[in-house]
Amino acid sequence: MTASPVLALDPTGQDIHGEIERARARGPITQVVLPGSLHAWMITDYATITSLLTDERVSKDAAQHWADLRAGNVPADWPLMPWIVKSGMFTAHGPEHRRLRRLANSAFTQHRTGALKPMIKNIVATTVDDVADRLGQPGSPIVDLREAFCFPIPIKTIGALLGVPDDLLAPIRSGADALFDTATTPEMLAERFGDLNMAVAELITRRRHKPTSDLTSALIRASHDGAGYSDEELIETVRVLVVAGYETTVNLLDQAAVALLTYPEHLSAAREGRITWEDVIDETLRWRSPAANLPLRYATEDILVDGLTIAAGEAILTSFAGAGRDPLVHENPHVFDPTRTSRREHLGFGFGAHRCLGAPLAVLEAALALPALFDRFPNLTLAQPADQLRANPGFITDGHARVPVRLG
Repeated sequence: MTASPVLALDPTGQDIHGEIERARARGPITQVVLPGSLHAWMITDYATITSLLTDERVSKDAAQHWADLRAGNVPADWPLMPWIVKSGMFTAHGPEHRRLRRLANSAFTQHRTGALKPMIKNIVATTVDDVADRLGQPGSPIVDLREAFCFPIPIKTIGALLGVPDDLLAPIRSGADALFDTATTPEMLAERFGDLNMAVAELITRRRHKPTSDLTSALIRASHDGAGYSDEELIETVRVLVVAGYETTVNLLDQAAVALLTYPEHLSAAREGRITWEDVIDETLRWRSPAANLPLRYATEDILVDGLTIAAGEAILTSFAGAGRDPLVHENPHVFDPTRTSRREHLGFGFGAHRCLGAPLAVLEAALALPALFDRFPNLTLAQPADQLRANPGFITDGHARVPVRLG
């Protein structure tokens, strides 16, 4: 790096947007300190992110291109290690990434996603009934909407898509939570990540012996030019799909619900059809991107950005949440406004070759879940002000630890 780092990120992620604004004040890129005193360039503006994420000189392959990892400077128990070292399409680069992505695309088709709609409707209806049971208890109870509503819909949907048996859902959820918690202990991460990988491996073993119509079975069968996934690549692909398909959608539902309860005029507009639920979803993805700061990418050669040099081998932290509040793209970016013309100019599902494969599924879930919730509970209110809700741990995703609500 060309200068000493100037901003140390809070591993607990309790002020994600405050940190982004402090970084933005220093320019479109700035040097930051990650957990473990490792350094990276944080990118916060829309134009620079979209430029770098389509630049062939930017890689996601740490083993080949991160100087600190190659030099032995990254501890084996570093909390972000699972994000950088596995063999799969999330960390692959160039032709290798295209090969792995092509295999996934052949199994995870639009037809498969669309066919899930009746099942998702049923999951949503059952979940809303459960929330009604909890809110209907005597004494005006407070219900955690994140746990009761935002969590069950994505985990059940991704479980059904991938064919995950009920007995494997708990270790998958626990492992996913640990992966996104950048303040977790090495011991906790190792235990939960190990349980997650064992659950995914067990799922694949069961589907090899008893294939069905689910996505895991399709990935096992997937091939291109006669070649399919290796065992390690298959485990990594299923793990990435199940983790990404669960956590980010939980946060999308969480942030959309909180936004609509905070801005009731937009909730009324959506329920009356003056704006669409897709408008609400796009604006939520812009305003509070569920994937806030995604680790990591690496310069394969020196790259000049805004007069600063990202040297070959240096790490890059991409702030999709920063892009969503870029004042050069969005007027009054801190305000939730689904009527803004720039609402679709967000990077809530990433950008470029690594854009989220499951984006259409997440949008479908939210488009079914949100109207069902507010049609059933038109008088729902937050039990504490939105600005007092504690963030979920970690700076990678942006959600709340709890979303307490009651019937108004």
